[in-house]
Amino acid sequence: MSARPLVHWTEGGEARCARWLSESGAPPATRVLIVDDHITAEAAYGLACQGTALLWRGDFHNARQILRALASRADGQPPKGKKSAAGSLPTSPAEAFHLHRQDQSQRARTLGALLVPLDGDYRIPLRRAPDIRQACEEAYGPGRGPSVVSLRALLGVIGAHEWRIKGIEIAAIGGRIHPHYGVFAPIRAEYVDLVATAALSPACKSSSCVAFDIGTGTGVLAAVLARRGIMQVVATDREPRALVCARENLERLGLAEQVEVVQADLFPEGRATLVVCNPPWVPGRPSSPIERGIYDPESRMLHGFLAALSAHLEPGGEGWLILSDLAELLGLRPRSELLSAFEAAGLKVVDRSDARPTHPRASDQTDPLHAARAAEVTSLWRLAGR
Repeated sequence: MSARPLVHWTEGGEARCARWLSESGAPPATRVLIVDDHITAEAAYGLACQGTALLWRGDFHNARQILRALASRADGQPPKGKKSAAGSLPTSPAEAFHLHRQDQSQRARTLGALLVPLDGDYRIPLRRAPDIRQACEEAYGPGRGPSVVSLRALLGVIGAHEWRIKGIEIAAIGGRIHPHYGVFAPIRAEYVDLVATAALSPACKSSSCVAFDIGTGTGVLAAVLARRGIMQVVATDREPRALVCARENLERLGLAEQVEVVQADLFPEGRATLVVCNPPWVPGRPSSPIERGIYDPESRMLHGFLAALSAHLEPGGEGWLILSDLAELLGLRPRSELLSAFEAAGLKVVDRSDARPTHPRASDQTDPLHAARAAEVTSLWRLAGR
């Protein structure tokens, strides 16, 4: 683990400091005020909006109530994303998207101002605080002295731990996937179902067939390929957390002998009869590790995968690209860019399967991006060399 920055404050007339835990890369606050159960939600919200961090010394459950009150006030403000800088409605879906991201960023900063202390072993020294030591070790590694974290981020760590224990039922593999903190969870069934139902070529049914799963994450697509009878699957990822997560899931599913998990930036060595990739769908900058599964600056992974695909396919092999058209609907990447990338890489489209989203946000009319989400289509592009 790299060295953590320090957050400094004064308490009881003494200067103090502790490690600052932030997976999003947010810098530690420069103004920190000690608060407890006596602060009102209105006062807390005003200080947070002014950039003052609030280090909580009261009851833990009351801190959660204050956080909910901050969220209620932040959500009750007129969203900046509803209007452009000129005061008019956004002129395009792309502008609406960027303004929405700005609103999300401001909300995260405001809610992130409420801080809680952690002891050296991740105990919370507050009344009625839960035991979150295991959850913190999974997210941050072994404790290395006192630390401070935003309550909002800590609740995310706790939620990720609960998901890791419970897992997510995936019908296509006849089992559960247990996502780790910071690894994108397979909560959208359409892309898994596309890989589970796409027609396999006769070559994939041979015992000598090798398949690659590029950017495996939790290992869910590698597990789908193995369940479909492909006896040799190589799953890659460059993130250490994802590698550990995928290996644990595949071991739990009894597929560790079938699937090899290796660290690589995109492709492993060699060629495969089938290469599957589900890259981040939206060109943009992620604001946290978990968002790396959604946002890919300048579509680097997408273009990197396409550019090198032909060189890693066996003769007659196929590449399966799973991609949502949300970026196209938002005006962030035209369809012509994708088709041009196919052409430049020497690839042709053999077939395409489409699926409509079933997740709740697709029907949430209060979502600023509802029109695009409601029209979204996820496609599995079957690609082959020209």
